[in-house]
Amino acid sequence: MLPITEASLVGELARLKYLSRLELMDEWKRAWGSEAPFNISQNLLLLAFAYRLQEQIYGGLKPHIKAKLRQIAGGHTNIKPVPQIKSGTRLLREWRGSTHEVLVLSDGVQYRGEKYRSLSEVAKVITGSKWSGPVFFGLRPRQS
Repeated sequence: MLPITEASLVGELARLKYLSRLELMDEWKRAWGSEAPFNISQNLLLLAFAYRLQEQIYGGLKPHIKAKLRQIAGGHTNIKPVPQIKSGTRLLREWRGSTHEVLVLSDGVQYRGEKYRSLSEVAKVITGSKWSGPVFFGLRPRQS
């Protein structure tokens, strides 16, 4: 595979799309210097090439992302996912005898008609002290 430029990216991807699986396997060997995995599908081969070409132009993963992926691949299970909550979700929390309701928006949260950037801001309004919003609203366990 020749050095790729942003201008030639679309053409190169189009060219690869019309190659047979065997031709893609040959291209793989030239690009990566090793045999392609035996059971890899033609579609996955194309996706791998698309990533590789874009990586050459725009750069690869940032070092901290590579480190995180190595941790995951190494079986480290202490990595906790960040909860993803859809817009429109209502969260309820009882605090000192009162029920508090928060509406999740696409760009923040709403509490008692006011918009806030995060659940942590709302938790501070409710409690008067600094809290992790996801912990306060039961989305993440409290660390001991």
